[in-house]
Amino acid sequence: MQVQNKRFAYLLISLTVLLLLAVVSLYNGVYVFEKHSFSEIFTGLFSPDSTIDPAERFVLVDLRLPRIVMGILIGSALAVSGTCLQGMFRNALATPDLLGITAGASLFAAITIVLGKYIKPYIPEVMHYSLLSIMAFAGALVTMVAVYRVSTQNGRTNVVMMLLTGVAITALGFAVMGLLIYFSSEEELRDLTFWNLGSLSGASWQKNSILAVIITVSYVLLLNKGKALNAMMLGEKDAQHLGIPVETVKKQIVLLTALMVGTAVAFAGTISFVGLIVPYILRLLFKSDYNLILPLAAVWGSTLLLGADTISRTIAPPGEIPIGVLTALMGAPIFIIILIRSRKQMV
Repeated sequence: MQVQNKRFAYLLISLTVLLLLAVVSLYNGVYVFEKHSFSEIFTGLFSPDSTIDPAERFVLVDLRLPRIVMGILIGSALAVSGTCLQGMFRNALATPDLLGITAGASLFAAITIVLGKYIKPYIPEVMHYSLLSIMAFAGALVTMVAVYRVSTQNGRTNVVMMLLTGVAITALGFAVMGLLIYFSSEEELRDLTFWNLGSLSGASWQKNSILAVIITVSYVLLLNKGKALNAMMLGEKDAQHLGIPVETVKKQIVLLTALMVGTAVAFAGTISFVGLIVPYILRLLFKSDYNLILPLAAVWGSTLLLGADTISRTIAPPGEIPIGVLTALMGAPIFIIILIRSRKQMV
């Protein structure tokens, strides 16, 4: 009972921090609210007799609020994906970025941007609008399966092989991306640049609705896997002896991780290291109790990405720094720290 109370307290504190950050993010940006205070604007959004200027309402409701919601959803999805992969592979370096999953999703999205006009005539018209999302998911799934097959043998994962496979897939993705950039038009080149750098500027309520459905379904199946991941830390055979359906859990993690990463890439481009930073910090604080780490990762992934997005659009007005650049600057030092701490195991 005491353990459950602690978990609830940690989760409540985390949600409070996220809510406060969302309020700060809503009020800060290039557009400055001069006519009203933030409290007047915030309460006026829900009042039928509001005197809020239409421009201010547009900035809040149609620009900033969808962007904040998308940051919360994608940050949460990336952090939970990284946490589940690290638990499944039993290694802190198993993240969507380092395993090449993000690169695979980005590559398939890039192929769709440049060659989509040649693909669409051969598929049903109802799939045209969602083709980018479908292709990004397919790229993430193919990469995830390839990495798992190559690096795992007899239930044991070779960490070096896992990382090398991710490096090879990422290099292949960069090579093909270079060819696509060479043959792309100006408009396609702008779109490719967007996917490579990552941005939440394309947020909309329609995209957020799709993200919310996918993430909700994924979380129903993933957030209760804490017990299974704790058992799998002992080894797959020991987990099976404890009654954990290891193969079923692994298949669910592979499929749902690919689904979430692919959708995130389709809507926001390449955003790296969120799935590395959040689980690493949480494990430093709470060891490897995935019953606690999984729900906290869902909240702190949102907090990290929302904070990075707020900085990206306020630090250099009127422009904005690509959010993928900021997360890479935060994640690369942590990656180096993990490598130094685990180099003995990798020799």
